[in-house]
Amino acid sequence: MSSLSRELVFLILQFLDEEKFKDTVHKLEHESGFYFNMKYFEDQVQAGEWDEVERYLCGFTKVEDNRYSMKIFFELRKQKYLEALDKNDRPKAADILVKDLKVFSSFNEELFKEITQLLTLENFRQNEQLSKYGDTKSARSIMLVELKKLIEANPLFRDKLAFPTFKASRLRTLINQSLNWQHQLCKNPRPNPDIKTLFIDHTCASSNGARAPPPTNNLLAGPVPKAGVFPPLGGHNPFQPVVSPSPSAIAGWMSSPNPSMPHAAVPSGPPGLVQSPGAAAFLKHPRMPPGVPGLEYQMGDSEHLMKRLRTGQSDEFDVLNHVVQVAFSSSAHPLNMYSPDDLPKTVVRILNQGSNVMSMDFHPQQQTVLLVGTNVGDISIWEVGSRERLVHKTFKVWDLSACSMPLQTNLVKDATISVNRCIWGPDGTILGVAFSKHIVQIYTYNPAGELRQHLEIDAHIGGVNDIAFAHPNKQLCIVTCGDDKTIKVWDAVSGRRQHIFEGHEAPVYSVCPHSKENIQFIFSTAIDGKIKAWLYDCLGSRVDYDAPGRWCTTMAYSADRTRLFSCGTSKEGESHLVEWNESEGAIKRTYSGFRKRSLGVVQFDTTRNRFLAAGDEFQIKFWDMDNNNILTTIDADGGLPASPKLRFNKEGSLLAVTANENAIKVVANHDGQRMLRMLEGRTFDGSRGFSEAANVKPPFAGSLGHNVSSPIQPVLERAERMQTPLSIGNHATAESSKMADIKPRILDNTDKIIAWKFPDIKESTQLRAIKLPDSFTASKVMRLIFTNSGLALLALASNAAHKLWKWQRSERNPSGKSTASIMPQLWQPPSGAPMSNDLNDAKAAEDSAACIALSKNDSYVMSASGGKVSLFNMMTFKVMTTFMPPPPAATYLAFHPQDNNIIAIGMEDSTIQIYNVRVDEVKTKLKGHQKPITGLAFSKTLNVLVSSGADAQLCVWNIEGWEKRMARPIQTPPNHSAPLVGETQVQFHNDQTHLLVVHESQIGIYDSQLECLRLWSPRDSLSAAISSAIYSCDGLLIFVGFCDGAIGIFDVDGLRLRCRIASAAYIAPSLSSNSNVFPVVIAAHPTDCNQFALGMTDGSVHVIEPSDGEPKWGGPAPQENGSLPSIPSNSALNSQPSETPSR
Repeated sequence: MSSLSRELVFLILQFLDEEKFKDTVHKLEHESGFYFNMKYFEDQVQAGEWDEVERYLCGFTKVEDNRYSMKIFFELRKQKYLEALDKNDRPKAADILVKDLKVFSSFNEELFKEITQLLTLENFRQNEQLSKYGDTKSARSIMLVELKKLIEANPLFRDKLAFPTFKASRLRTLINQSLNWQHQLCKNPRPNPDIKTLFIDHTCASSNGARAPPPTNNLLAGPVPKAGVFPPLGGHNPFQPVVSPSPSAIAGWMSSPNPSMPHAAVPSGPPGLVQSPGAAAFLKHPRMPPGVPGLEYQMGDSEHLMKRLRTGQSDEFDVLNHVVQVAFSSSAHPLNMYSPDDLPKTVVRILNQGSNVMSMDFHPQQQTVLLVGTNVGDISIWEVGSRERLVHKTFKVWDLSACSMPLQTNLVKDATISVNRCIWGPDGTILGVAFSKHIVQIYTYNPAGELRQHLEIDAHIGGVNDIAFAHPNKQLCIVTCGDDKTIKVWDAVSGRRQHIFEGHEAPVYSVCPHSKENIQFIFSTAIDGKIKAWLYDCLGSRVDYDAPGRWCTTMAYSADRTRLFSCGTSKEGESHLVEWNESEGAIKRTYSGFRKRSLGVVQFDTTRNRFLAAGDEFQIKFWDMDNNNILTTIDADGGLPASPKLRFNKEGSLLAVTANENAIKVVANHDGQRMLRMLEGRTFDGSRGFSEAANVKPPFAGSLGHNVSSPIQPVLERAERMQTPLSIGNHATAESSKMADIKPRILDNTDKIIAWKFPDIKESTQLRAIKLPDSFTASKVMRLIFTNSGLALLALASNAAHKLWKWQRSERNPSGKSTASIMPQLWQPPSGAPMSNDLNDAKAAEDSAACIALSKNDSYVMSASGGKVSLFNMMTFKVMTTFMPPPPAATYLAFHPQDNNIIAIGMEDSTIQIYNVRVDEVKTKLKGHQKPITGLAFSKTLNVLVSSGADAQLCVWNIEGWEKRMARPIQTPPNHSAPLVGETQVQFHNDQTHLLVVHESQIGIYDSQLECLRLWSPRDSLSAAISSAIYSCDGLLIFVGFCDGAIGIFDVDGLRLRCRIASAAYIAPSLSSNSNVFPVVIAAHPTDCNQFALGMTDGSVHVIEPSDGEPKWGGPAPQENGSLPSIPSNSALNSQPSETPSR
C-alpha cells in the first residue's frame, strides 16, 4: 500500500473515532495492521475478553513470528488457563491446554509438562512458582506490564504503537478545502450555496444577481491558494465536530516533532485515537471579517441553530448572523466591556528611586506595592499609596566563598553590577532578582513588608537576562536564561538545578513559562531573533521560529493566559508588537504606531485581557488587543525617556513608568485614583501590614512555607550622579547617559557568611538500611546493578558467581520495587545451580577483572570474570552462548544504545573490541590506551563512546566510523603528583553531554570536549581514597564510596557535599571498625533518586535510603539570618563579556 493510502487509513481511523464508531475503529485497526491501540488491548485483557484479544493481536503478529510474539501469546493463554483452574472449571482448563497451549510443547516440552501437572493439583498455587498468584484482577495487571514490554520490544510492532501527528478533524478539513476550491471554480458563485451531497462536485446554479464578493483567504484553513472562507462541515449533521481539550498547546508550533516523544494526539482515555489539537477550534470555526459571506449548508432546523447558539458557535459569520444581529467584530474571544476610559492616564505619584530603574513589577495581591531593580544592583519595594519605600537593599554577594571562581574574579576586577529583571512569585511571598553577572538572588516576603534572604544561585556565565516563576509538576520553580545561551530551571526551595535547556546559538534574552491544559512549557527568545519552546524534559526545543525584528524580543500572555503577544526591537531600531496564533506558530496580528527608529529596546505589558501598552517616542502608547491601530498615547506630563519601561498592576488600575532623573511615575485610572485616595496619608504599620488597606485581598500562605521576619531597611537617598557604568552588551540606549554608577560593596562586615553544614549520619536510626540475605559463600562483590525495572538487584562476585535478589509484591510493597523497608528473596532457578561465569585456568578468579552489562528489557545479562564472555537468560539463569576466550580477557562491557546486538568490550590488553553478537564477529578494534580498559560509556546525544583505563586516560570515539576524536589524561587534583594512574570509571549524565569521571583521587564533571568543569578530591572528613561513584537516577546527586567505608552524597551542581554516612550507620558494629570492609561498587536505583546499593569487600550487599523523617539526603543548609548558600552553576567556568543589549 502506498504511503498516501496508508495515511488515508489513519484519517479514516480518526474520523471513525470522532464519530464514535468504536467497533469499526478497532476492526479497521486490526485489518489494516497500521496502528496497534495499546489502550484498547489493555481494556480487553482486563475484561478477560480472550477471544477478542487474540483476534485483535492476530492483525499484527502470529504465534510463530518471533520469540517476542510467542511469549505474548503464551502469557495470554497461560493466564486464561490459570483463571479456568482458579474457577475450578477443569474441563475448560483441559480444553485450553489441548487447543491453545499444546502448540508451545514443541518449543519447551518441560514447561508444557509442568503446566499439565497443574491439573492434578487441588490448588495450582501449591506450585512454588505460582505461590504468589493473587486474584484475577491483580494477575491480569501484572501480566499486562510484561506484555507491554514484549510488544514494545517486538520489531513487528515498530512504528505501530504511536498514532501519527496531525490535527483533529483532518478529513473534514480536507473536504472543506475541496468544497472551497470547487466553489472558487464556479462561474457564478452564490453567497449561500445549497450543498446537499458530497457524491458529486459542487457547482452553483446560474444567478442573475451580482457576483459574490471575493473570498478571503483564511490562513487557518490550510494552504489552499485563494481559498474561499468555507465554514467547515463540522458544524452540521452528519459531521458533528468532536471538541476535546488540547494535549499540547504548542503542537502547532512544532515544525519537526520529535519522534522520541509520545505524541500529543494519543489521549489517555479509550479508544486511544487522536483528539483535537490546539488549533482545532479555529479550524472548525474560522473567523471572518464582517461583510464577507460564508458558504454554508442551508438548514431549516431551528433547534440546531439554537443548539449552536448555546454551545458558543456564534462567533463564525454564518447563517446565524442572518438571524441574530451581532454588533461587534467577529472574534474567538469573549466580548470585553472595558472602554479606553479604563486606561491609566493621570499621574498620581512620582517616586524618586535614586538610580536608574532597570525593572519593575507590581505585587500580585497587594495592588499598590511595587518592586524596583536598578542599574547599580539595588532593589526597593515601594508602597505607592503612602509613597513609602518599605525596603531598600543595596547589592552584595551573600556568600562569596560559594561563588564560582570566574564570578569572584569578575567582581574583584569590576564590582559594578546591574539588575536585569526583578519579579514577584505567583502569590507574592517570594521574589527573584536576576543580575548582569552570573547570579540570581531569591528573597521571601511577607505582607508586613519584611524581606529575607532565601537563595543565591550562581546561575549563568555572564549576565542573567531574565527570570520567571513556574509550576511544573505542581512544584514552584525558578526559570532563568543568560548570556551562556542556556535556559535553566531551579527548585525554588532548595535552589537545586532541575533542567538545563541548550539549543540557542546566541544569548537568551527572555523566557515566558506557560501551561495549557496541564502541559507545562517555556518560550524563550534569543538576541538572534530565534523563538524556541521547551517542555520540561531533555528532548530539545519544540519550536524554532524567527521573531519580527530578529533581535531583542519579549513575550507575554494576556491576563487570562489565552492570548500570546511579543514585542521586539531590531538592531536598526524598528519595533514590532504582534499577537501570535499560538496553535499555528504564525503571526496573527501586527500592531502599528511605532516610530521608524526607536531609541532603545521597547518594552510592553498587557492588562485586563483588552489593552496593550508600550514605551516609545518619550510617551506611552496603548492598543486595543483586537485592533491593529494605535488606540491612544499619553506623555505622563512629560519627562519620560525615549523608551520608558512600564508595568501594570494586576487589576490594570495603575501603571508604573520610568522617568528621567531616576524617577518612577505612577499613572492611574478612576479606580486607581479612588484606591490611592483611600490609602492617602496612611503610614505603613508593620504590625498591621496591609490587612486594612483597600487594595489587599485576604492573607495568603507562603509558597515556600517560611515564616520570614527581618527589620525594615531604612530609605537610602542617593544625591550623587556619576559616570555611566558598562551596560550588559555595550548597546547604550538613549537614556543611558543618565545612569548613575555607584559601586556596591561586595561584602558587608555586619553580615555573617554562613557555611554549609552538611548532615553527618553516624547511627543506623538516621537512615534505612538492610543487608540482603545470602546463603552462598561470601566473596567480594565486584559488580552490582539494579535491573532496569527496579524490581531486582544483581551482583557479580569475585568467585564468578551471580546473585539475584527480587522484591515480592505485597500490601506493603504493591509495586514490588526494591526498598530498604522489606527484605527481598535471593532468587535461585529450579536446578539450584547459580549463574557462574567461565574461568581462566591460568589466573585465579579473585585476581581477574569482572564485568557485567544488562539488556534494556532485563531479559539478558552479559558477564565475564577473566574467562569467556557469557550471555545468560535472566529468566532461567541458563547460558545462551559464550564467546571471546582469553587472552586477552574482557574487563568492561557496554551495550550499544541503538542496537543490543552490538557490544563494546574493553580488554585487558588496553584495546576495545566492537563485537556483533548476532554474527559472532569483531567489527573493529580500537586502540588508544596504554593499560587495561576500566570504563566505557555511550552518549546517544553526542554519538560517541568514551573510554577510560587504568592509565587514567580518557578517549572519545565516534560511533559512526569508530575513529578516535580526542584523548586526554584526567585532571590532576592539588597535592597529587602527575601523571595519575589507576582504575578510572566514566558515566554520562542524563543530559548525555556531561561526563562523571571517577578515580581514587577525585570525582570530576567533564564536558564533551573533555574539559574538567568541576573537581572534588578527598579531604577533611572524607579523606580516604574513592572506591566507586555513580549518578543518582535523576542526575542531581552523586553517590560516592570511600575505602574507609564512608559514603558521601554530593550535589552535581558545584560538587557540594550534602551528606556524609559513616560506615557505622549501616555496617554491624563488629565489622564497622574493620578498615578492610568498604564498598567496592555503588549502584543507583533506576527510579528512586535517593536509593542506592553497596557491594562490599566482605561479599555483603546493602540497600540504603533516607529515613522516614528525611525523604531526601541532606536537605537544605540551616538558615541563619535568613541566608542560604549559593548554588554554583555547572557551567560557570569562564567569565565572558555580555552580548545582550541593556533592557
